[in-house]
Amino acid sequence: QIQPVASGGDSVQAGGSLRLSCTVGEFTSDDCGATWYRQAAGKQREWVSHINSHGRAVYTESVKSRFFASLDRAKGTVYLQMNSLKPEDTGLYFCAYISNSECTNEHWSQGTQVTVTS
Repeated sequence: QIQPVASGGDSVQAGGSLRLSCTVGEFTSDDCGATWYRQAAGKQREWVSHINSHGRAVYTESVKSRFFASLDRAKGTVYLQMNSLKPEDTGLYFCAYISNSECTNEHWSQGTQVTVTS
């Protein structure tokens, strides 16, 4: 049973940085990477970033050049480094680890809260 655990959320001032972690445990040999999402209060869930099993990441436009995803296969963990944080980055952040090569088996973490104050 794969159950990712997200952590690292906190309250920071605008301009600050946070690093979120998504601990999966042991990655599967043919996984599809992991995706980060966020959801602000009263808004729909938003896709933030996807990193594939080779470590190549893509980002939503609003976080490009500020957020950086990475993974450590030895530690079974996916990271999201968030720099130059803005109040609009506030939300509950989730990771979804995708354990098969068809990219159909998603395993979701609980959320970790990020609050950015101005």
